[in-house]
Amino acid sequence: MSYRLVALMPDVLGEGPLWSASDDAIYWVDVLAPALNRLSLSDGAVRRWEMPEPIGFIVQREDGDGFVVGLKSGLARLQLDPFALSPLSATVPYPPEHRLNDGKVDHAGRLWMGSMQMDAALPTGSLYRVGYDLRIECADDGYYVPNGPAISPASGCLYHADSPRRVIYRFAMGPDGQLSDRKVFLTFPEAWGVPDGMTVDSEGHLWVAHWDGGRVSRFSPEGRLIRQIELPASRITSLTFAGPALDRVFVTSAALDRDAEPCAGALFEIDAGVSGLPSYGFRVN
Repeated sequence: MSYRLVALMPDVLGEGPLWSASDDAIYWVDVLAPALNRLSLSDGAVRRWEMPEPIGFIVQREDGDGFVVGLKSGLARLQLDPFALSPLSATVPYPPEHRLNDGKVDHAGRLWMGSMQMDAALPTGSLYRVGYDLRIECADDGYYVPNGPAISPASGCLYHADSPRRVIYRFAMGPDGQLSDRKVFLTFPEAWGVPDGMTVDSEGHLWVAHWDGGRVSRFSPEGRLIRQIELPASRITSLTFAGPALDRVFVTSAALDRDAEPCAGALFEIDAGVSGLPSYGFRVN
């Protein structure tokens, strides 16, 4: 079997898995519960913290002083032991009834995050770049549900999806974090479901979670399908490489509207057969 069930919460909308080498743990969010989960790789213990509002992502700070999370109200600083949550930026760049969705830190310590309307009815979401000074800049807009992003340092590119459109875009990314040359990298056929969270492995290939497709897939930098791993849940949401050798892959899923699926909302581990890239910390001045 190419997968194993690691934890069954179940998550309403499990998302954004993060490997923390310093904690030897996987963190991931349940966007709509809302809650934050942690799996300790040393003993398999799972802990869950309730959150005060929808949470789209969690990233570590580069200085090791806790985390930054994307809440409906904006960015916040998070400490876990003891639990403490405080606003990190007063600037909320999106309209009312929007929230932050996926977020990821690139190899230079910049934070990338998407915003979306709560019910995803209109293409009013955006992709933002957050610098070391916490200035939030819009890098792209016109999204229904922004997902990803995934950064390939060796290729100098960033991947980002608009899930309802079934499209993954590829951008050229300069050393200063400026994006250019947006192109359609992949368009999912209906039978694949829609592209959700994603990550890049050490060979520069893109791994994508299939929402309503029940699997994760690996694509070459040219967009060729290399491998598919099926999972016993239809709403697969995201994945991350983990462990000291970055050769373990953990996959999140959602139980939303999937009451008949026993494994919906579970955290899985898959056998990817390849190593990944490290999780980078957000460089906050």
